Amino acid sequence: MFDSQRRGLGTHRLLLSLLLLAVWEPGTGQVHYSVLEEAKHGTFVGRIAQDLGLELAELVPRLFRVASKGHGDLLEVNLQNGILFVNSRIDREELCGRSLECSIHLEVIVDRPLQVFHVEVEVKDINDNPPVFSLKEQKLLISESKQPDSHFPLEGASDADIGENALLTYRLSQNEYFSLDLPTHNKQTKRLSLTLKKYLDREKTPELNLLLTAADGGKPELTGTVGLFIQVLDINDNDPEFEQSEYKVRLMENAAKETFVIKLNATDRDEGVNGEITYSLMSVKPKGKLLFTLDENNGEVRVNGTLDYEENKFYEIEVQATDKGNPPMAGHCTVWIEILDCNDNAPEVTVTSLSLPVREDTQPSTVIALIRVSDRDSGANGQVICSLTANVPFKLMSTFKNYYSLVLDSALDRESVSNYELVVTARDGGSPPLSATASVSVEVADVNDNAPAFAQPEYTVFVKENNPPGCHIFTVSARDADAQENALVSYSLVERRVGERALSSYVSVHAESGKVYALQPLDHEELELLQFQVSARDAGVPPLGSNVTLQVFVLDENDNAPALLPRPGAGGGGGALSELVSRSVGAGHVVAKVRAVDADSGYNAWLSFELQPAAGGARSPFRVALYTGEISTTRPLDEADPPRQRLLVLVKDHGEPALTATATVLLSLVESGQAPKASSRVLAGAAGAETALVDVNVYLIVAICAVSSLLVLTLLLYTALRCSAPPREGACAPGKPTLVCSSAVGSWSYSQQRRQRVCSGEGVPKTDLMAFSPSLPPGLDKEVGEERQGAGSNHPGQVSSIDSSYFEVC
Repeated sequence: MFDSQRRGLGTHRLLLSLLLLAVWEPGTGQVHYSVLEEAKHGTFVGRIAQDLGLELAELVPRLFRVASKGHGDLLEVNLQNGILFVNSRIDREELCGRSLECSIHLEVIVDRPLQVFHVEVEVKDINDNPPVFSLKEQKLLISESKQPDSHFPLEGASDADIGENALLTYRLSQNEYFSLDLPTHNKQTKRLSLTLKKYLDREKTPELNLLLTAADGGKPELTGTVGLFIQVLDINDNDPEFEQSEYKVRLMENAAKETFVIKLNATDRDEGVNGEITYSLMSVKPKGKLLFTLDENNGEVRVNGTLDYEENKFYEIEVQATDKGNPPMAGHCTVWIEILDCNDNAPEVTVTSLSLPVREDTQPSTVIALIRVSDRDSGANGQVICSLTANVPFKLMSTFKNYYSLVLDSALDRESVSNYELVVTARDGGSPPLSATASVSVEVADVNDNAPAFAQPEYTVFVKENNPPGCHIFTVSARDADAQENALVSYSLVERRVGERALSSYVSVHAESGKVYALQPLDHEELELLQFQVSARDAGVPPLGSNVTLQVFVLDENDNAPALLPRPGAGGGGGALSELVSRSVGAGHVVAKVRAVDADSGYNAWLSFELQPAAGGARSPFRVALYTGEISTTRPLDEADPPRQRLLVLVKDHGEPALTATATVLLSLVESGQAPKASSRVLAGAAGAETALVDVNVYLIVAICAVSSLLVLTLLLYTALRCSAPPREGACAPGKPTLVCSSAVGSWSYSQQRRQRVCSGEGVPKTDLMAFSPSLPPGLDKEVGEERQGAGSNHPGQVSSIDSSYFEVC
């Protein structure tokens, strides 16, 4: 293709050679000619003898000769006609490179007398070099996640010609994904690149093959092409990114080999292998790829050859950072290296007028220190740029030439960072730049901006009743993130009233240690839950504080013996129980019932009944039910039985140790006709009530079994809700009572029906369900079974009666 273009230029060159211009510059002693490069051998340049005022006849006698340093054979003079002509091929690019001016200087010497003439032949450029790409194919790795309008740098072509012949334009083959972003004449500000027009779809188009064409400005224009192979990447959706898209470095021309130029740093937001980066040189223009090396691991660029300021003043280095993902992704940056002459003085940094330490509530824009920089060099080498450690709440502000103020840029927090080690870097404009650093240690002074904080908003404490006065029951602890006196925490009670008494009459808290003490013995029967708040305050000015809620549960102990109750309808209390019993009753007939109550709760209030042996060891015709207290006959009564029977019933709770009470029952045996009718009606009414109560007990026993089976789940759910719910204030007021269930074999016989005060603070009280499933002592389960069999004929399906205790827990 190039040969055909050169043949087309032959005729053009011949015509242009007829228009060669010869200009004589009077007064300078110099003749100026111009000739097109690549002119054929013998092409006319100028009538040199005539222009120099020499006769043709005297050229040979006077030894006319032409001398040209380094270019002696390019031009020759015909001594017969005095014409300067082209002797051999003239290649302007080989002769002068990319210089805008290119001339061949000739010295014409004649003798007799000796004269020296200077002749300048300007070599004009023709469009004889097409644009050339350094690579046959450019490969681009582009992720399918790239946004439209993303730019991808391309390596442009170079043209050895100059002027219009070297002005390149580019065009891209037709496609639906990419357009071409053309560079401006100032190549340092805008590069040739591809612009993405719409999203790529790797599954639809995994790769693209495009053709990039470069055309110069000559007439006719010459073109060069390069293939663009674009691979669309998937999965690894974050490509490496440099801190800057362009870096500018100034470098001394006398820099030795292995001289450090710049360290490039690219980051990849991916992790693992996809975030590991290697660096590679894509190109170095012009023709300088061997002059620099790039460490593929740390991104350091170093000198690898000899730099020459006179040969090239700028180098453009295209760097690609590629991660190790599969497929890999790449980021690009440009490093502009300007070659300078010298820089041998480092800047000096002086820090004065420090305002330290700095309070953490200092307002932004406050001046912390004054900084002065200086450099004994001049020009660009003496121009100093000052910078500060990155990612700190400070900044440098230029106040005057070479003067800076260290200014607070954002709010401080001593609890996060208490001291900043700042490094002020002064860098001059030399190449490579010289720099100096100064360290500034900024201490942050504390202010009271953090309130004491407890680890939990609420604590639950369990204390046994009847504790000794002054007993230590819990320790609260709060932490203050401030320092010194701002972190000194003192504790106090949030005073309130508990019923009719002040909270401080129940508990106290040590101001320094946070230990909570019970000032008096606590009584479970009087107070089941005491809820209050402890305040923690620091010693700052003004002081800050916070509160924590303590829930003190008073645990029951067996400190109340069973108390006997009078027979319903009977006045008074603690006397013996008297009943009339007909001698005609059969075995299993209920003749009386012992009622008792225990002020305790739980197992401590669970009562059992036991008939004491009669004096002398006589066998009694009566027995007492273990859990109901019902006294019934064991056999039919006869005439041999004494008319007055005195029974002693031992009532015992299940506490540790167990407490007891003794009930005396006086039974008078009478004939069937002598029993008062009123008594019969009373007994009949009691029997009917007991029968109704038995029916209720059957359902209660079923419910008790279900509750017992779900006890663990209920308690776990209750605990989780208590821990997750925000603290709520309670009240020392009666609440709705909740039934406390009994065991599967019976209830707590006639446990006192009562309401217990639970003081937890202000607000609406709440109730908790407490279920107990006691284990029977050995042998008691068998005795209960015998009692049921013995009473089965008269009271089928009868179960021990249930009286319930009530608890309210705020």
